[in-house]
Amino acid sequence: MRLLIIGSLDGYISEAGKIAHAKGARVVHAQDGEAALDLLRSGQGGDLAMIDVKLDVAAFCSALKAERINLPVVACGIGTDAEAAVRAIRAGAKEYVPLPPDAALIAAVLEAVAEESKTVIVRDPAMVATVRLAEQVAPSDASILLTGESGTGKEVVARLIHRKSRRAKANFVSVNCAAIPENLLESELFGHEKGAFTGAVARRIGKFEEANGGTLLLDEISEMHPRLQAKLLRAIQEREIDRVGGTQPVKVDIRLIATSNRDLEEAVRKGEFREDLYFRLNVVNLRIPPLRERPADIEPLAEHFARKYADANGVPHRPLAAETRALLRRHAWRGNVRELENTMHRAVLLAQGDEIGPEAVMMLNGPKGSAPVAGGGAAAAGTLVGRTVAEVERALILDTLQHCLGNRTHAANILGISIRTLRNKLQQYRQEGVPVPPAPNEVERVVA
Repeated sequence: MRLLIIGSLDGYISEAGKIAHAKGARVVHAQDGEAALDLLRSGQGGDLAMIDVKLDVAAFCSALKAERINLPVVACGIGTDAEAAVRAIRAGAKEYVPLPPDAALIAAVLEAVAEESKTVIVRDPAMVATVRLAEQVAPSDASILLTGESGTGKEVVARLIHRKSRRAKANFVSVNCAAIPENLLESELFGHEKGAFTGAVARRIGKFEEANGGTLLLDEISEMHPRLQAKLLRAIQEREIDRVGGTQPVKVDIRLIATSNRDLEEAVRKGEFREDLYFRLNVVNLRIPPLRERPADIEPLAEHFARKYADANGVPHRPLAAETRALLRRHAWRGNVRELENTMHRAVLLAQGDEIGPEAVMMLNGPKGSAPVAGGGAAAAGTLVGRTVAEVERALILDTLQHCLGNRTHAANILGISIRTLRNKLQQYRQEGVPVPPAPNEVERVVA
């Protein structure tokens, strides 16, 4: 966990840094937003930034967006100034933390960032075998290809491999190849020199250099353009990269992990993925089984998510009713662990009484696992007659997005489409005047 603290905060900054350091974070300090940007461009990135509300939070967040630096920002200020908190959230900060720093609150903010990537809950023998194999190969430097359906936990396993490797004290850097446009992904991976293209206001270190000495995760590598696949292959073979606009190669030492939810062998046969790159990546292949093939994991995962979202929303912890457990076990879980997480988040918010009952576990169109009604197929078909394919598609996309509480990535995985396709569809709906559920980071939230 890397924490970048920005500003002076009248001496409280050192106290907040000490608390974070005691919780295991690596802390870097920058006096202002521009100094922080220089650190980020040079590869001294972070998993989280905490910035003084007295600084120009909006300008810092805008610069991050303009330079495509994906970094969650938490604003902090002395006292509980509600107006300052709201301004910071509107400027782009995810949270507001009052100072002097409270150790429990600082710990909670750090945990919120780190918890998702570290939680490995395994009970089912199928997943136990996969985790054991991951731990067995972790100490080596061999490239690893993680395959499996969307939402199975491939990135969680990748982070586990990093923590169990000899590189554990170095950086773990992740890049989602499907979420970044092809014309920007090259710069994201390999970096660029100042003036290399419009918007390149300064030299920017890419993910390869940021991960130097550690582990680089290329998520959904099957979505990478063939031109970039060739450059990636050279980087793996030669252990050096070329920045966009650069003239000198840069040596790198990384352990590479890649993930794919597609059949890469089939992609190779179709000419969509380079065979030589596939063999370079596929030194060790770990298949992450879908949730329906690891039923013993369903209940412990559901209990974990129920506790997590009860804490996050300040509601009482409720156990799962026996009927709920049976219902969760029966469901097919198309969206795997991500779908289960979304389901439990909703259930925590809807539950009443002393337990989480089956009535709180909702699908898009009713309780999860509910048995089909006689004639239900005909009835469902009847509701579609007279509607265009575009109308039905729009309703499905928006209902799924609502079910996922606005989370674009989770919705795209459940729908079986790329995040880019989903975003294009949502943009089209907005232009047509159709209301679109906001993304979670578009909702204002204040921690006090």
